[in-house]
Amino acid sequence: LAKHPEIKALMKPDYNLIWVVVLMVLAQLTAFYLVKDLDWKWVVFWAYVFGSCISHSMTLAIHEISHNSAFGNCKAMWNRWFGIFANLPLGLPYSISFKRYHMDHHRYLGGDGIDVDIPTNFEGWFFCTRFRKFIWIVLQPFFYAIRPLCINPKPISRLEIINLLAQLAFDVVIYYLWGVKSIFYMLAGSVLGLGLHPISGHFIAEHYMFLKGHETYSYYGPLNLLTFNVGYHNEHHDFPNIPGKSLPLVKKIAAEYYDHLPQYNSWIKVLYDFVMDDTISPYSRMKRQLKGEVKQD
Repeated sequence: LAKHPEIKALMKPDYNLIWVVVLMVLAQLTAFYLVKDLDWKWVVFWAYVFGSCISHSMTLAIHEISHNSAFGNCKAMWNRWFGIFANLPLGLPYSISFKRYHMDHHRYLGGDGIDVDIPTNFEGWFFCTRFRKFIWIVLQPFFYAIRPLCINPKPISRLEIINLLAQLAFDVVIYYLWGVKSIFYMLAGSVLGLGLHPISGHFIAEHYMFLKGHETYSYYGPLNLLTFNVGYHNEHHDFPNIPGKSLPLVKKIAAEYYDHLPQYNSWIKVLYDFVMDDTISPYSRMKRQLKGEVKQD
């Protein structure tokens, strides 16, 4: 910032995010209606080909909203309510809990017992062969759901209860209107989109140490168009209050700080390399023993 103070001008809400999220919710509602009378094989097909992409993209929209990118820091609660709305087509309550734990990830990256993005010791010990690592990728949604309960359980908040009740009400309405195939499409799309899916390469690409000494990596490929530029991950951790839309400008303005860093060109290759490289496993993360006072949401 001392060298490039113009970056401060990018620290403002992305109001276009609001309309993009609304359109994504409407797209999924339309899909729920269209799949209700399809054969099961086509429900599964569209859940993976279309629903999974929208669902994973929506989790990254929720990531943006967790940083108050939709309405700004001055309207923090508006962002929380909007996150609950964005959560609806995923089928499972997620937004409020993600916000609480994700802030810890930014404040205490790699913090042992705090950052639940770090795999558990069991994951590192058991998923150590190529076949088991492949299964670990398939089951990533499961591990991301239960890991906080094992590493850093927090008391349930009022907003989390509201998130849960709103989600249950939405799911019941979808089932009542359009039946079990729409519910299956919704839930399968979320599970498949966060598991064995090209976009899921970002989970591993972001912080797994394929090169010793480098714990955060960026990806500048086309899938950023579907993921709100989450691939610009070094830039995001440097400036978490800059919306994803503006992260390419951060890289352009401060190119001398980012161009020389190791980066990825393919999230699919990241998944392949993770499975096939015997030196890489869920243990391949930087873990820190935190000192001093720790403040959590």
